[in-house]
Amino acid sequence: MKKRFPWFSYMVVILGSISMMFPFMDMLFTSFKGPEELSSSTYRLLPKSFDFANYHTAFESLHMGRLFINSLIACFGVTLLVLITSTLSGYALTKLKFKGRNFIFKFTLATMMFPAFLFLIPNFYIMVHTPLVGGNNLLGEGGHGGLASTILALILPFAVSGFGIFLMRQFIMNIPDSLIEAARIDGASEFRIFWQIITPMTMPALATLAIFTFIGQWNELIWSLLIFTVNNNLATLPVGIQMLQSYLDSNSTQAIVCAGLTISIIPIFLVFIFLQKYYVKGINMSGLKE
Repeated sequence: MKKRFPWFSYMVVILGSISMMFPFMDMLFTSFKGPEELSSSTYRLLPKSFDFANYHTAFESLHMGRLFINSLIACFGVTLLVLITSTLSGYALTKLKFKGRNFIFKFTLATMMFPAFLFLIPNFYIMVHTPLVGGNNLLGEGGHGGLASTILALILPFAVSGFGIFLMRQFIMNIPDSLIEAARIDGASEFRIFWQIITPMTMPALATLAIFTFIGQWNELIWSLLIFTVNNNLATLPVGIQMLQSYLDSNSTQAIVCAGLTISIIPIFLVFIFLQKYYVKGINMSGLKE
């Protein structure tokens, strides 16, 4: 097929790319349209004139500065903690021998089978009734929201990822034990082995996990909306855009919402561009051999 029709593969890739890019291009061009174009019965992909007023309105209506800060703090905090906990757990479950190691790993895999919304109420209860936080007493009562009223409520419930532990464990398994044994013979501590040997060799997996975690947390809505009911100052970008889309006239806010969405994908785009070389390297690597 490739020899007889060499152009066919390129056509499939081009058509697939266009179909994937069209929704984003439509969102981008809609953000520059005025109310009269949006109310028109005739669809046009390109706007008649590029009007940046929607972006100015989005910043004022959504308070984009505060939403951006909240989202960035939450996403970077969760991503950093997931990378740390996943790498440490993957190293311990792979290269350290202790009783119950296989059971812990199987239990970790079992947690991936439960839907995320199943933990919403327990996590929220823990955040609200954390002792000695937010005015709570030793019994976790009498306060004004506990940890749920702080930025930590957007970070701590997502600090450990079963998928991240599984991913790092499978990647670390390919690192030869001989490297670790040689370092131990030379007198290196376990932390030094982890930091100077394991961490540099797992950069492709770490980049992949960082991209998945950051994107997933950046788009997280349900938990952020729940925390928003406790403290309105902790709203993130998805919450702000959803509130704007739900409580205002959709005909007049469609372009403003598209402007907010366009701005919101910029950090995701930058993170992927920054980590792209490690991500591609992780795909191309087939694993290290003894």
